[in-house]
Amino acid sequence: MTTESFNGGWAVRPKASIFAQIAGPPEEAVPVTLPHDAMISMERAAEHGAARAYFPGGCFEYSKSFDVPEEWRAQRVQLEFDGVYRDAVVFVNDVAAGQRPYGYSSFVVDLSPYLRYGEPNVVRVEARSHDDSRWYTGAGIFRDTRLIVTELVHIGWRGVRVTTPDVDAERAVVEVAVDVRNDGLSTETVTVEVDIVDDVGLVVASGSAPVTTRAGGAAWSRIRAYVGEPRLWNVDDPQLYGATVRVRAADVVVDEQHTKFGVRTLRLDPEYGLRINGETVKLRGACVHHDNGILGAAAIGRAEERKVELLKAAGFNAIRSSHNPLSTAMLDACDRVGMLVIDEAFDVWTESKSSFDYSLSFPEWWERDVEAMVLKDINHPSVILYSIGNEIPETGNALGSELGRLLAEKVRSLDPTRFVTNGINPFVSTIGDFAEQLRAAAGAAGDDGGVNDLLGRFHDEIAGSSLVTERTAESFGVLDVAGMNYADARYALDRELFPNRIILGTETFPARIAKNWALILGNPHVIGDFTWTGFDYLGEAGIGRVQYTDTSRSFAAPFPWIAAWCGDLDITGCRRPASYCREIVFGLRSEPYIAVQRPEHYRRIPTDGAWSWSDSIGSWTWPVEPGTPIRVEVYTDGDEVDLVLDGKTLARQTVGGSMPLTAIFETEYQPGELSAIAYRNGSETGRTTLRSAVGATSLTVSADRNVLRADDADLAFISIELRDATGTLVTSEDRQVAVSVEGAGVLQALGSARPDNVERYDTGEHATFDGRALAVVRPTAAGAITVTVTAEALEAVVLTLTAETPPRRRAS
Repeated sequence: MTTESFNGGWAVRPKASIFAQIAGPPEEAVPVTLPHDAMISMERAAEHGAARAYFPGGCFEYSKSFDVPEEWRAQRVQLEFDGVYRDAVVFVNDVAAGQRPYGYSSFVVDLSPYLRYGEPNVVRVEARSHDDSRWYTGAGIFRDTRLIVTELVHIGWRGVRVTTPDVDAERAVVEVAVDVRNDGLSTETVTVEVDIVDDVGLVVASGSAPVTTRAGGAAWSRIRAYVGEPRLWNVDDPQLYGATVRVRAADVVVDEQHTKFGVRTLRLDPEYGLRINGETVKLRGACVHHDNGILGAAAIGRAEERKVELLKAAGFNAIRSSHNPLSTAMLDACDRVGMLVIDEAFDVWTESKSSFDYSLSFPEWWERDVEAMVLKDINHPSVILYSIGNEIPETGNALGSELGRLLAEKVRSLDPTRFVTNGINPFVSTIGDFAEQLRAAAGAAGDDGGVNDLLGRFHDEIAGSSLVTERTAESFGVLDVAGMNYADARYALDRELFPNRIILGTETFPARIAKNWALILGNPHVIGDFTWTGFDYLGEAGIGRVQYTDTSRSFAAPFPWIAAWCGDLDITGCRRPASYCREIVFGLRSEPYIAVQRPEHYRRIPTDGAWSWSDSIGSWTWPVEPGTPIRVEVYTDGDEVDLVLDGKTLARQTVGGSMPLTAIFETEYQPGELSAIAYRNGSETGRTTLRSAVGATSLTVSADRNVLRADDADLAFISIELRDATGTLVTSEDRQVAVSVEGAGVLQALGSARPDNVERYDTGEHATFDGRALAVVRPTAAGAITVTVTAEALEAVVLTLTAETPPRRRAS
């Protein structure tokens, strides 16, 4: 068996029908390397709507020519897609060979019946996206592709499944199930061999068994191996093993796969909550969308890995894929880095939320799409829960709950080793019952914020109502874990009403983390919290922005807003103030953090935004006159804070007035050194300092790594910052920067975290935001890559990166 990346050598263009091509030639195709997002380079406009970040939809055509040798005539050739958004149709030599409506499902297309041997062949993929989601989806072949060539007797696609059904300190039972397929014309008896290898490649257990398959048939072989003194996988020590599986006919190995897995145990009960390897774990969770900020929806391996690394560094130990299955690349990263995963199947079942969404395909395709998710996840130790949906209206209906039962049982039939949840929003489950009174309340307040804004204002009284208790009981009853969106009002209530119910806050308001975390620590049946959101994302533009009483209130922000602006990390990966406060809540940070509200809004009165934080940044450099009034927030686990400017105490404030774990100071801006000193019971617990930028500004450029792999999965993330001579970030001025790349790489994207951005991410120029921008460079071959960064009136900076040929990947 050979499995090779099929990401190179593609071209993409807008799809033109055969009739349109009669009138004139189609648009020229542009060469691309997958994963690729065809939407991110399109022109945005106000008429396209805030949900999709004001990007238009479209239909796109990808094509690739590849050589097919004669020897493949006696082999099986397949093409694997990790995800095509969406309504994909795959053609081979202009003949339809496969289809997949759901944009997030992996699937495989059998190419053999359509190939022409000994000559070039063409694969063409159509993808279309139009008013089919509530967020920015991107479009096209946005995840990896792989070409798989096997002998006629071979391991089936995703045909190696590793479980560890019995684990203790002395040994772990590792069961390897192997799907052996025979596409030949005669009965074959082969031997399946399994080697279990540790993280340095030493064989620690092995086993083998014969298996006979009929012509055109298949059989499962199950081999149990025993690993002595197993090293267990967990978030703090993500130990991975490998299972090398060989299918041997006589003395010839006809197929071989290598699969990574982890040894760990999961237990669940209302007294101890979630236990991993016997230890209770509270999930410090982040909801994440699938886009990668300025890269759009392209799920390039290094971008997925970096997202996981940054979230873990910010204090999270778990992510929830919102609201669709994760890419294989991100699951691999979670395994390596040590991040727990709730992988979520759908945002809709039969009730639509957008005009042309997946609900149109759900009745016919849900079972195959659940299979695709579970079979992708089953060998990943990071995955601990499957979620069968998000805010599904059917969950408040008895017959609608039957769908949840079918989904949950389908998941369990495929993988009984993990737990099942569902992100149930009590408001959405009963929306028909409450709609009229909520409309009346909104009308009386002159509010046009829409359903999500109403949710923010009335969630507590709705979530805790007896109607919700009754209407959601059956839907919660089919789950192992009751996933609750914005329903912290039920945490303590359900401990009495449903003593066997285990609860997870699958989606929560960011500003409620201190209150929610106290509930989680105080209630063993509540196993964690997943904030909306960990990483900012494109689409649902402006839902987390601060709004003020002097302007009309709305859920979505007007054009040119592009980002939701509700993430702990912005779309370039920089931490925002909420992230540091959350880290203190989690007990992972003792040093106080200073956040300063933007002084231009000082006299305006903010409204309570459900997904907003204060409009603040960690800076004491402002383009205002000395003496300008300004508001300072200090986050701390102390009970008092001194605010000190240039050694002089300005004031001492008690912590926890209007905001938990926060002391708020009203003061005047004076350039200098601003310090916050935290106290508990009169003793200092920590201090931190901000300094004003002074003197000349210079350009500071740094890469996350200087040596890259010369393959389609790697990237270099290059931070571009404006700093003074002492290294202080200059947030008070923004400049246009330009980036050029020469040698063995290309500029994949350039942008900033500005949430109301009119600039594109696919050009070589972009303005900084709060003193920062981010460039992403992608290697194209082995060799040197020269990156030149310039900014107006500043000295240019040149970086040299090196792309090295990676070792050949093993089949997996």
